[in-house]
Order: sequence, then C-alpha cells, then structure tokens
Amino acid sequence: MVFASICTTILIVAMSLGAMFILVQATVFVTSIESPVRRTAAIAAELLLGVVLLLGTVWLATHLAVRIFSKKQLAEGPLV
Repeated sequence: MVFASICTTILIVAMSLGAMFILVQATVFVTSIESPVRRTAAIAAELLLGVVLLLGTVWLATHLAVRIFSKKQLAEGPLV
C-alpha cells in the first residue's frame, strides 16, 4: 500500500505538471494568432482543453486514492 501511494503521488504530480506545460504552450500559441475570430475560437478550445486535462487529473487522483485506501469493497460490487 505504501508503494502504491508513492507511485500514485508521483503519477499525479507528473500529470499535473504535464497538463500545465501543455496549457502554457497552448496559451503562447493562442496569443500569437492575428485574426480575432480565429483567436476567439482558439481561446474557447484552450479553455475546453484546460478543463478536460485538469479535471481528468483530479478524477484520476481521487479514483486511485479511493482504490488504494478503501478498507473494504461495497456489497453492491467493486468501486468504480
């Protein structure tokens, strides 16, 4: 359980840093677009990408923490 906790922590930190690195690169690219219409669409796409990346990281962290630290399985079935 300790090894799984350490690996999960490292994975979550790496995913968070990777997501932030991708979002910073996307922001630099989006701000360099000349056309206002294309820039507006790119900003909307960047916001969607940011939400998906960061919520995915939070979901994975929560999911793995529950799987590692849960004491018993529910009577209805496995934790999902």
